[in-house]
Amino acid sequence: MSNCDSCSSKGNCNSEGTGCGGKLEPKYGKIKHIIGIISGKGGVGKSTVTGILATELSKAGHSVGVLDGDITGPSMPRFFGINNKRAEMIQVGDTEEIKFRPVKTSRGIKVISLNLLTEQEEQPVIWRGPVITGVLKQMYSDTEWEELDYLLIDMPPGTGDVALTIMQELPLEGLVVVSTPQDMVSMIVKKVIIMAEKMGINVIGAVENMAYIKCGKCGEKINVFSKKSAKEHAEHLGIPLLAEMPINLNLVESMENGTVEKFLEESNEYEELIHNFKDRIM
Repeated sequence: MSNCDSCSSKGNCNSEGTGCGGKLEPKYGKIKHIIGIISGKGGVGKSTVTGILATELSKAGHSVGVLDGDITGPSMPRFFGINNKRAEMIQVGDTEEIKFRPVKTSRGIKVISLNLLTEQEEQPVIWRGPVITGVLKQMYSDTEWEELDYLLIDMPPGTGDVALTIMQELPLEGLVVVSTPQDMVSMIVKKVIIMAEKMGINVIGAVENMAYIKCGKCGEKINVFSKKSAKEHAEHLGIPLLAEMPINLNLVESMENGTVEKFLEESNEYEELIHNFKDRIM
């Protein structure tokens, strides 16, 4: 249990949307676990891992929400095939305050993304850092999450303003770090891990994505980017390995068709990921 007597925010909890320790709390719901998914650079499958984790947690019977924190490059609506839908903006009582009603996927996962709040998903965001972080905090605090077991935040890559804001101001329980088996990528990912350590954020573990392809005839694993194993890369990073994930064209096809949740419901390929993730959380 936390010791409120020693807390710097004693007496100010829940004022102006802050909870214990001055962290932002959602206005319209309660969330048990808030987990960030991050990478050192783009293109390594961070959003894919976020979507797979969300779906696997939902399959296990948990209520799940996803906050698309990559404001300038949002992709979670595309992952779930809900990019043609729009989140609702609802006036709160007689005030000028607005809250967001997230879009639900076919499994009932609640998703909020800037791409669900703009008229066209191709519309670019041409904002400076303070505006971006302000919008992110508003989407987190003003969304109608209701009761969630897990909120997964798909964070932008790197160690910039948004990542810093999430680590400093949101009550993160931990981070899942996504990488690929390449020394250059591992070097960049290490920067994120060191940043998390400096911020006092728990790093749950690493997901080694695109680690191999599987031969369609014999089932042999073939390394694509490196001869080193995923375990060796995780040891270099100094964090536990949650899973190594292959390049999976069937998964990619299901994402393109908007049927990824159905594909994951019928697949047991990601059981290692969800098992190790929950072991490190519970």
